[in-house]
Amino acid sequence: MTGPTPPPDVDGVVFDVDGCLTDGTLHYGSDGESTKVFHARDGLGMAMLRDCHVRMAVISGRASPIIQSRLRELGVTVFKFRRMDKGRAIEELAEEWSLAPARMAAMGDDLVDLPMLRSVGFAAAPADADPRVQRVAHRVLGQPGGRGAARELAELVLRARGDWEGITARFQLEDRR
Repeated sequence: MTGPTPPPDVDGVVFDVDGCLTDGTLHYGSDGESTKVFHARDGLGMAMLRDCHVRMAVISGRASPIIQSRLRELGVTVFKFRRMDKGRAIEELAEEWSLAPARMAAMGDDLVDLPMLRSVGFAAAPADADPRVQRVAHRVLGQPGGRGAARELAELVLRARGDWEGITARFQLEDRR
């Protein structure tokens, strides 16, 4: 991993959903949205954030019970659905958490995410984000949305905070060849 890193005092991470936690594909059946696909590595990254007491939130222009169900089990506690005013949503979140936006990281992939990304201390974009979003991000991640980008951001935040070694010790990462 090379490039800018989050500040060590990040205590909250905010995610857009479609294009960040999923690959952005929308599946519709006759009864509306029918499925979402999540990557297990993203889930583990978010669980590690949770276990290190990093607050997590979702700000999305769309609402989805599928998303809410999956993310609750990973420790996401705040859902701001149907929000196109993502900069204002960050202000509200900062107030709710009593946390300065400078102590938040956020990941977004499309134009509606720009105000959110400009509002936080560390902005990340998946590898396949809109080029205009990539230009605003502090860091363009190596992984695409829904395919490991959230895990990559989680690792960056946890390394910056000094939590990575402790949280991964349980996995015995040393090479045993």
